[in-house]
Amino acid sequence: MNEAFLQHIWKYHLFDKTELIASTGEKIEIINVGQKNIDAGPDFFNAKVKINNTVWAGNVEVHINSSDWLKHSHNTDKAYDNVILHVVYNNDMQITRTNGEAIPTIELKFDKRIFDKYQDLIKNEQWVSCEDEINNVDGFIIDFWLNSLLIERLESKSEYILNNLYKNNNNWEETFYQQLAKNFGTKINQFPFEQLTKSLPLIYLAKHKNSLLQIEALLFGQAGFLEINIDDDYYNSLKKEYLFLKDKFKLKSIEKHLWKFLRLRPGNFPTIRIAQFAALIYKSSSLFSKIIETDDLIEIKKHFSVSASEYWDTHYIFGKTTKKRKKRTGQIFINSLIINTIVPFLFVYSKSKDNEKYKIRALKFLEQLPAEKNSIISNWKLLKMPVPNAFYSQALIQLKNEYCNKKKCLYCQIGNRIIVKK
Repeated sequence: MNEAFLQHIWKYHLFDKTELIASTGEKIEIINVGQKNIDAGPDFFNAKVKINNTVWAGNVEVHINSSDWLKHSHNTDKAYDNVILHVVYNNDMQITRTNGEAIPTIELKFDKRIFDKYQDLIKNEQWVSCEDEINNVDGFIIDFWLNSLLIERLESKSEYILNNLYKNNNNWEETFYQQLAKNFGTKINQFPFEQLTKSLPLIYLAKHKNSLLQIEALLFGQAGFLEINIDDDYYNSLKKEYLFLKDKFKLKSIEKHLWKFLRLRPGNFPTIRIAQFAALIYKSSSLFSKIIETDDLIEIKKHFSVSASEYWDTHYIFGKTTKKRKKRTGQIFINSLIINTIVPFLFVYSKSKDNEKYKIRALKFLEQLPAEKNSIISNWKLLKMPVPNAFYSQALIQLKNEYCNKKKCLYCQIGNRIIVKK
């Protein structure tokens, strides 16, 4: 038994409400269980309880044993003096307020099959605990829950963006530049890409927006790739430009060892992604402003359709020639940039400007984009979960990472239905 389960039983009225008698002898009638408190203090606030013939409004505290009141030091905390009802699984002692007044206590009585089902889920070692039963849950409930999860995921991403926006003195272009670079690094090289842009403010690139070579020199130099000597004309041109610009702007590069090449396809090598990122910066000034002004997904994609400079047609790394191939950003990569950069920024911008049209546009883009292809989505498909577009794939990623992996079945609407089903 645990408090989270008992709170769940209380919150969703899954207990026997007939003939409730408090430890102090009063007849108890539950009018409103109250709202779950996610901050410090009693577990539920704004509850309404009829004790004998008097209606009380206040807080409710939930424990496994009554004596947990003392274990948690509530007996010396005046914040708990306004608890009108103590709800427990086992009433092993009478509890009082700091003034010695007894607090009415009731034991929760519920169908033990609910607890057994909950235990079955959290002890299950399958890919998701409910995979044998999820297809028996009403599709409307799943759809409603996935809609909520998508918003939850965007809210979570918003916090990171808002934090960076604050650090950048509310500079949207700078913050967008950093977030875009982070996602250019995909999962493997997110950190060094982000560090690169934080070491190289966008204004320095803007000062040289008419020279692709100088933009490349700044990015490759700050990334730490121009520290050694290589017999390569292009490399040495970059190095010469960078040494001049480094001194001019008093720059300090990040460490080259931060970049990962292992187990990456050559097209995803950080050298290629940096070259493509340079091409994007060269092609598009005030990129965030352009994105905000564009409500057509095809036009958005055109902004991100770029090729690395000619040198990279025959290279994946400096100094080593390969078969000629244009290094253009692919559709899957562009879709990923829109999902992980454009959509969250539109969501944040919508809240910042109190204008719903940007939020609606963000959700519309997700509905227009195909679902991501990764192991999480592949496994959901094996469980016959519909994944028609990126809206659903993002929601299902949130479900797997934040609920299934953490065994938070009590907080999942799908888990809820399975637990209470008899």
